[in-house]
Amino acid sequence: MIIVTAIVLILGVLAFTLAVRAKDLPEPEPVSPFKHLDERKDAIYENLRDLQFEYRLGKLSEQDYEQTKKDLQKELAGVMAEIDALRQKLGAGTVAAVPQKAPAKQAAPQKTATGASAGAKKTPRAEEPATVFPGTVCPHCGAKFASPMKFCGECGKAMLVETR
Repeated sequence: MIIVTAIVLILGVLAFTLAVRAKDLPEPEPVSPFKHLDERKDAIYENLRDLQFEYRLGKLSEQDYEQTKKDLQKELAGVMAEIDALRQKLGAGTVAAVPQKAPAKQAAPQKTATGASAGAKKTPRAEEPATVFPGTVCPHCGAKFASPMKFCGECGKAMLVETR
């Protein structure tokens, strides 16, 4: 009698387990198309921080530091371009509107011999308009630029607020 009860119980458990329908299962979380790009971007930023730390400790020569930094920045630019292209393709996360009077793009700042950005300005010049356009003043470090930028030329953080 015990054996028959055990067999019935085992068959009941197996039937219940195999009877789970796909529609009864919860929906999986949607995978973001940006997830892998964001992870690559975060890894590159971390590598840049580690590189700067090791250079300041004296583990790297200036030539090695500059070359590796340039390579990482090129890789980061490629990742950022992929993110922008994907956003345009999907139409998600448009950047806040920029007034028509401001120039649309600014050339990438050139590094001078001292390592400072030639295109970045810390203080407004006399001929600059008194009106501050979105993306011309970094909310993180306070650097000011003549035209709107997506990322600060000084600290590298995002300048414009994204709307979804």
